[in-house]
Amino acid sequence: MSAAALRFIRCRRLSTAGHPGLKKVLQWKDLRNVTKVTSAVILGGSLFITYEVVALDKAVTIDTSAILQEKYKSYIYLRATPSDENDNLTAELTYKARKELHKAARRFLEMSSRLLLQSLDEHFSSVDADPHEVALWVLLKRSQSANKATRLQAVQEIADNHHWHDYQYQTAAQFIDQRTAVGLARSPQVDLRFFLPPPLLPDMEDDLSAEEGLRQLLASLPLSEVDKCVQYFTSLALRESTQSMAAQRGGLWCFGGNGLPYAQSLTSVPLEKVESFCLQALVQHSKVQSHCDHIVANGGLQILQRLYQLRRDSLKIQRNIVRIIGNLAFNEGVHEAIAQSGWVSVLAEMMQSPHIMQASHAARALANLDRETVKEKYQDGVYILHPQTRDNQPIKADVLFIHGILGAAFKTWRQKDINMSEEETEGRMRDDYTECWPKSWLAADCPNLRVLSVDYDTHLSDWMAKCPAENQRKSLAYRSQEMLKKLKLAGVGERPVIWVAHSMGGLLVKKMLLDASDDPDMRDLLRNTKGIVFYSVPHHGTSVAEYSVNVRYLLFPSVEVRELCKDSPALRNLNENFLKMAKEKEFKVLSFAETLPTNIGPMIRILVVPTQSANVGIGELIEVDVDHLNICKPEKKDSFLYKRNGEQRKRRAISLRCLLYCSFPSFWPTAELPAPVNMVNVHKGVLVECDPAMKQFLLYLDETMALGKKFILKDLDDTHVFILAEVVQTLQERVGELMDQNSFPITQK
Repeated sequence: MSAAALRFIRCRRLSTAGHPGLKKVLQWKDLRNVTKVTSAVILGGSLFITYEVVALDKAVTIDTSAILQEKYKSYIYLRATPSDENDNLTAELTYKARKELHKAARRFLEMSSRLLLQSLDEHFSSVDADPHEVALWVLLKRSQSANKATRLQAVQEIADNHHWHDYQYQTAAQFIDQRTAVGLARSPQVDLRFFLPPPLLPDMEDDLSAEEGLRQLLASLPLSEVDKCVQYFTSLALRESTQSMAAQRGGLWCFGGNGLPYAQSLTSVPLEKVESFCLQALVQHSKVQSHCDHIVANGGLQILQRLYQLRRDSLKIQRNIVRIIGNLAFNEGVHEAIAQSGWVSVLAEMMQSPHIMQASHAARALANLDRETVKEKYQDGVYILHPQTRDNQPIKADVLFIHGILGAAFKTWRQKDINMSEEETEGRMRDDYTECWPKSWLAADCPNLRVLSVDYDTHLSDWMAKCPAENQRKSLAYRSQEMLKKLKLAGVGERPVIWVAHSMGGLLVKKMLLDASDDPDMRDLLRNTKGIVFYSVPHHGTSVAEYSVNVRYLLFPSVEVRELCKDSPALRNLNENFLKMAKEKEFKVLSFAETLPTNIGPMIRILVVPTQSANVGIGELIEVDVDHLNICKPEKKDSFLYKRNGEQRKRRAISLRCLLYCSFPSFWPTAELPAPVNMVNVHKGVLVECDPAMKQFLLYLDETMALGKKFILKDLDDTHVFILAEVVQTLQERVGELMDQNSFPITQK
């Protein structure tokens, strides 16, 4: 190794060796640096953690001031600023007087509770509320009382008061139970703020989800032990659904998947039509009691609720939905589920609909839900037109409306359609036109009557039948038995009954009465039948049936039409048996006969029911210049088809209104008698002068000639009759006969 290399090595060693003290200084400096860094990290981390803890605490901690705020009134009182000192003084005095009255009412409640040895509810006696709120709380508590009379009175008072504030309605909606909610829904003109809105449903992507839900619900329902019509409607609904139709569009337009959009648009079925098919099938299933539980368990109430909200613009779909709810409500076991799914509020809203059909469907469903005041049950096809709400007036008689072929429970009994200009039509529809005159007119004139309308499917031809498998159901015998069961459940027969029937409905009424005479369970219905009104009923058949039978290979006439053949032995036997029974039971019978032909097709006009066929052989028969369809549709309330109008007709005429009054004079409001009016006072020889206690014995007759007064007089008490002098001449014939027989003396006044 060279001398230069040795010197370099020595220098290197000297430079790296260093001083021992200097080494210690360097180690201490490193320790201080480490300490500083560590302290900074710890301090920063602590601050960060503290910040996060504080932020998290703020995020999860509830502001107690918000809770405290809920203890105060959420209602904002807006008071008008007085214009002068006098107004200010008046407002102040009014406020103080109202406050003192509320305090006095509260003290009265407490005092009455002590006097009756019943302690006021602890919640109410200690509640921190304004005096005017105590009344609401007392009523809400009483609505859940164990005493039925107390509950009913409380519900009525709650519904009758319309001065509650918004927050009080919200409080009441949270407090009331299912029974109270149904009672409020059946109260006249109840405030809808008493009802909670239906529970929110999960959002769906599009309308197809509701249709898919209906299909899945139908597919889940059992088809065993059900009749062929239920199976038919179910298979039809599933086949006509959108997705099934798309699956059937194969061939050239489909390439291993769904059909091309263009091809689908050419043959697609409207979604609402598919939904209607599904709803028709559900209607049939809801008639089967065992299927109702399946519908509820599979979410049917929620599916129907969603569809109802989606189709608010379709009255027909809404009616079918509520019809299903009414059928489900027939079973008390599902009442709680119906209430919890929000249907009570929906039905309460529909009850106030201006459309009579909508309101009547809702009224039927609510009546089936109301087990507090309604003991009757209304099966599918039996609709209550009056009273649709809770009413304190006792029901003294039932009036039943039965439609005919191609008729319906509502459209058959609508007011007559008149050809008018669009402007006039809108004005009339807005003012006084009615979709159902028994609901609008008869209920107003006779509030103590229960008015029912019965619905059933009829067809002129089996090509038009909704269910091809129900031919055996179309006969009079089958329909009679089926309808009698429904009317029995509806309580028909427990009080006096009047039947009003159009066309084939009259034959059905006669068959039901004959069947009731043979059934011990239905004898009350026969015994309480007081009168029958027939509107163009083919008692001896109709030529339309002959026409259909002659071309049976083209028209394929239905069972109903084949039973209406002219001079049919079955009809002859039915009428003979009915006449024998009617004379024995002394039924009051009124018949209307058409005189104008009916347009049944292009260039075809036929007198459907001639006068000879409309004559049942007992009671009064009146010919009317109308066709078969309009015979039961009065043009206006003053029409003699509804009441008596002798000034327009010079023939003897007695109407439904007069027959009702003749059968049940105590049900007619004497305060609304038309002028001029002549009174016939009848009460076992005592002249009655409008004594309120004796009003039930008053009977009025119009002074106009030829109104069938003799018909009424036959039903008066044969002991003594007191009449006004003006009508003596009008009643001369009948009075003379009675005087010759010395059956009773006549006193003129």
